Amino acid sequence: MFQAFFSQSHKKCNKVPMQSPHSVAQTTKSTIDSWMERQQGEIQADRLERLDPLCDSEREMIKDTWATVYQNCDDVGVAILIRLFVNFPSSKQYFSQFQQVEDPEELERSAQLRKHSRRVMNAINTLVENLHDEDKMVSVLKLLGKAHALRHKVEPVYFKILCGVILEVLVEDFPDYITPEVAVAWTKLLDAVYWHVKGVYEEVGWASSSAV
Repeated sequence: MFQAFFSQSHKKCNKVPMQSPHSVAQTTKSTIDSWMERQQGEIQADRLERLDPLCDSEREMIKDTWATVYQNCDDVGVAILIRLFVNFPSSKQYFSQFQQVEDPEELERSAQLRKHSRRVMNAINTLVENLHDEDKMVSVLKLLGKAHALRHKVEPVYFKILCGVILEVLVEDFPDYITPEVAVAWTKLLDAVYWHVKGVYEEVGWASSSAV
């Protein structure tokens, strides 16, 4: 199932026409807003019916932009987790050390948050490094899904939410690199990550225990 997303490497990419800087910013924001609206609308029936495969040029876009993002690994990872906790405070239920922390500046100073943010960024890095290795991608996402379902007991919808937060932070913090075309490629990858992780949850017989 998931392998099809990575194996269609010769699929032709649709080109995004050249735009003025102002319209580029508007289009990129529109891409983010559309993705988030779609994700929020799928909270109850959250399974994508079809994945739009990445093509070779989209893989290269992701790798090229990630090389820049990963140079700022710590700061970006912290920004992602802080936004997750501030905008979706229910996500803190899985982090006992942060449940009573409301101040974003206090979160930013937390060594524990920084440590977990590195785990998030390193996981993304592993996926990006193996975009052309479908078996490795599947293996990584299976381990990730099983760990969060069986050991951490995290509702799968939080993967959906986290993917949206990641995309928001990338677009806002790296506007010169995350063009509309690049944002589309990242959207495809994040859709696939959630789709597969959700599939792993279903395979292990996950039963939702709470509502977001």
